[in-house]
Amino acid sequence: MHDEARPDIAASPRTVVKIGSSSLTRNGAIDDARIVALTDAIAARVGRGHQVLLVSSGAIATGMAPLGLKKRPRDLATQQAAASVGQGLLIARYTDAFSRHRLGVGQVLLTADDLMRRAHYRNAQRTLERLLELNVLPVVNENDTVATDEIRFGDNDRLAALVAHVSRASALILLSDVDGLYDGDPRNGNAIRIDMVTGPGDLANVRAGRTGASGLGRGGMSTKVDSALIATAAGIPTVVTTARDVGKALAGEKTGTYFAPTGQRQSTRLLWLAHAAVARGTVKLDPGAVEAVIDRRASLLPAGITAVTGSFEAGDPVDLTDERGKPVARGIVSYAAKELPSLMGRSTRWLSARLGPEYEREVVHRDDLVIL
Repeated sequence: MHDEARPDIAASPRTVVKIGSSSLTRNGAIDDARIVALTDAIAARVGRGHQVLLVSSGAIATGMAPLGLKKRPRDLATQQAAASVGQGLLIARYTDAFSRHRLGVGQVLLTADDLMRRAHYRNAQRTLERLLELNVLPVVNENDTVATDEIRFGDNDRLAALVAHVSRASALILLSDVDGLYDGDPRNGNAIRIDMVTGPGDLANVRAGRTGASGLGRGGMSTKVDSALIATAAGIPTVVTTARDVGKALAGEKTGTYFAPTGQRQSTRLLWLAHAAVARGTVKLDPGAVEAVIDRRASLLPAGITAVTGSFEAGDPVDLTDERGKPVARGIVSYAAKELPSLMGRSTRWLSARLGPEYEREVVHRDDLVIL
């Protein structure tokens, strides 16, 4: 790849662009000039025959002023109220801005649950695909009005990486109020911007902050790095740059930090499980079970379990740990936490003979398991 250009980004037929609250706001309120600049750049890209999906934060920030809130609320109920008020206002602004380019927009609100459950995920995928077929630009946001602290993406950067995967996009642009990833705090004057990341090893000495300068966003550079690694692990090249350079980034020009693809596309459900799911408990494995799960990619059976913690139900994500308590894998468990203690150490054949054939199932099937 040439240093002066990123041809894979420039040629991408379908790109996801994510913008955060801090890049859309000025003095605590949504700035129409910033929305216009963003939509102008995206419309120019679409005008050249490319498809774009926009993942946009800003619903809570947009709803703060109408509710008389001076700063971002911390409690979930008020956040959801602000999102409820703000989401309609935000999409109206996007609708107006894109209409100047004769582009229609469609609002798509997602929860983490939508990308975990296969029926929901396939429906989200079909909706996004159909909008693009109809030449409508999808504007995606987390559904803050119904998301809970336990089941949420945590930030729209991670959502954008998963949307890129779900929509089969071939590039991801994460926009920030900072012009890329630095090896330290860029405000101290000594930090150096990193132009390219070829894998996690390039980040060994990087310290990335967790909050935007405005204090309005939930993310920060660390979540952008995490999300870039999610996307690149699935084969999607990613650029992290400032919102004012979105046009340059879409054109493949050298701006911000480029994250090179490191892996190949995988199941979105497994991608969610590895990077976005919140474990509801832990299941401790003996050394034989660790070897079977990690090295042989086998399903987890009751015989290999030595301890269980947490209050999870069947279908919940759980961490699988070694004897020292270090997480080695994460999976969707087939039993509730209260059921497992009586099954530990027993073979499925023994359990089936004494308790019935339904107990012959795996605790975590290998198709619902990711190595950490």
